[in-house]
Amino acid sequence: MQLYRTRQGFYLHTASTWHRLDEEDWDALFNRADLHAHLAGAAAQLTAVKGPGPGDLLAPIGSQEVWAAGVTYFRSRTARMEESRDAGGGSFYDRVYEAERPEIFFKATPQRVARPGQPMHLRSDSKWMVPEPELTLAINADGQIIGFTAGNDLSCRDIEGENPLYLPQAKCFKLCAALGPCLRVAPEPPPPETAIRLQILRAGAPAFEGETTLAQLKRTPRELAGFLYRDNTFPAGAYLMTGTGIVPGDDFTLQSGDEMRISIDGIGTLVNPAA
Repeated sequence: MQLYRTRQGFYLHTASTWHRLDEEDWDALFNRADLHAHLAGAAAQLTAVKGPGPGDLLAPIGSQEVWAAGVTYFRSRTARMEESRDAGGGSFYDRVYEAERPEIFFKATPQRVARPGQPMHLRSDSKWMVPEPELTLAINADGQIIGFTAGNDLSCRDIEGENPLYLPQAKCFKLCAALGPCLRVAPEPPPPETAIRLQILRAGAPAFEGETTLAQLKRTPRELAGFLYRDNTFPAGAYLMTGTGIVPGDDFTLQSGDEMRISIDGIGTLVNPAA
């Protein structure tokens, strides 16, 4: 089932039916211990309504922080090694790909998260920026994965490649992340064959297209969530982007006006322009 946060409130979509929920507090709903069962019960009792329009959608986030895991796909490992070779940091990414401990970093506060359709920010001091399409885990305050959404980990490859210590500047800035279009509430992770697709349109025409599957993800969602919550607390819960297996070639960078489209089976398509 799919949970939507909108300007008019919260909507639940099951099969082909929409329901308007009575809840008004996203953080309280997000942290219900029995969220999946609660929503299933609500769907059985509520009347069907007309669903929200695309312009009504908000990011499925309240007070949750957004974190991200890096180098969890072989393609990401290769790209990071290439971009940081001149800075002497290439071997870092090879080693973290094989290590027991994953790379996990802070990505965004809620105010830095773009809603579906909202322009994401291109840094003025970066000349090499790309979107990173990622399955994103929704984790409640108790550390339980309650659902999944699509995430865009907008990244400055030149800043990160110049020096790995510049990672926070390459990753965290205004409107540097996007989540949506919904939160898929499910007790189990999507199957390995789940496809993740990235399409970038420039002047209405495809400028880049790529696809991968969750079978290429080296670490399990539960493993990544466990490391994020190890010796840490998240009173409102958290989101965790799980890494990208799709990286445009080294000659590609986003331009203002480009449209980024991230599609994940079972979740939908997250669309954001670059500005």
